[in-house]
Amino acid sequence: MPGEKTPSDREQPAFQRIAAELRAQILDGVLEPGQKVPSEMELKERHGVSKMTARNALVSLRDQGVLESRHGKGFFVRSFEPIRRNATKRLSKELWGGGQSMWSVDVHDRPMIPLNEEPEEISPPTEIARTMGLSGDATVCKRARIYTVEGVPVMAAVSYLPMDVVAGSPIVQVDTGPGGIYARLADLGHEPKRFREELRSRMPSPDEAARLGMGAGTPVMHIVRTAADESGRIVEVNDMLLDASRFVMEYDFTD
Repeated sequence: MPGEKTPSDREQPAFQRIAAELRAQILDGVLEPGQKVPSEMELKERHGVSKMTARNALVSLRDQGVLESRHGKGFFVRSFEPIRRNATKRLSKELWGGGQSMWSVDVHDRPMIPLNEEPEEISPPTEIARTMGLSGDATVCKRARIYTVEGVPVMAAVSYLPMDVVAGSPIVQVDTGPGGIYARLADLGHEPKRFREELRSRMPSPDEAARLGMGAGTPVMHIVRTAADESGRIVEVNDMLLDASRFVMEYDFTD
């Protein structure tokens, strides 16, 4: 009979059925990017469910990256176009050696602003010192920044570089110049020749979520990159935290 529920419909939790209907409306263009979706009360009345069930439907779509919540305003269809992060292209010497930012590969002509803290000389954290093979009294240059795209915080990063290599260079200044850190390392005779990235997905700590302005339930991608010069010396460790809802990870491979 038309409108009759199938056994599978009856077995599916109500919040999942509501979420599936909203997702279909988004995919069909009925609900457009940036548009506010029906409220908990509207869904409660429309589907004859409890307010908690209606909220669970909205929260599940938020946690999947389909919706975003705005405090005191409700839930909206996510409108931010994901950034395509191509690790292969962004680490190419052709890019930074030509004076370009690695971010030019990711965001093209979208407005991107790095919010840089003043670089500082510190004793490295234990794990960083171990990775870089530093002795007990060695120091590093710490460079911390948050990157915003179209005004939205998308990534927090901290780079550590051996102070005996970078002391007195533009690397210890806020603005490192065209091509960034890797171009300056090349100027110093420590051109990066080998990169390695480790990536894992996890939930952020409250402080991490606050730093990136992330809503509850959104995971981060934690990437740690090491850059080594021709001799094999680690000349940078870059610890990055990415809002997973804002990125697509892309890799190019050739035979």
